[in-house]
Amino acid sequence: MGGDGQITVGEMVIKNSARKIRTLYGGQVLAGFAGGIADAITLFERFEGLLEKHRGHVRHAATELVREWRTDRTLRRLDAWILVAGQRDLLVLSADGDVIEPDQEVVAIGTGSGYAQAAARALSEHSSLSAAEIVRRSLEIAADICIYTNREISVLTLDQTAAAAPQAEEPARVQSRPHRVAARGRRRHTHADE
Repeated sequence: MGGDGQITVGEMVIKNSARKIRTLYGGQVLAGFAGGIADAITLFERFEGLLEKHRGHVRHAATELVREWRTDRTLRRLDAWILVAGQRDLLVLSADGDVIEPDQEVVAIGTGSGYAQAAARALSEHSSLSAAEIVRRSLEIAADICIYTNREISVLTLDQTAAAAPQAEEPARVQSRPHRVAARGRRRHTHADE
């Protein structure tokens, strides 16, 4: 999973090096977001608690998170899209109650997601690049096209261990317009979101 580092408020870039992707559940799950930073952090914390409750079962935790997100008075005001990936699952979560498992092995969320997803699909079908390389290159292509995307790209894979441990992003009351890209390799999942 990979993502860029740009945070935009309106038409102004206020941060270039945000971390929009995380490892959760001891490095067994990857998660990325598009939308409000503080909202996403709140949802990540809730999702990680649900992963613990469901002993790492990504689909059960995702379904319960979306149910709470849609029905809880406080949570339903949170504005973000979440992309989660485990060894067997790749899911997009929304406040509208969606738990979407994409048909393709590539998915992206956020403002520049169309550019990144198109590039990732083309690269996955017409190159011998690894999933991590596809993720990085597709985000670079999106950054060349989308004004809400930059080249401060980070990529995490499920193979990474302690080096990929999550770090809390400082809460901010800003709207991020990132996009996440996830590409699934033939043998393992590797995901990118920006």
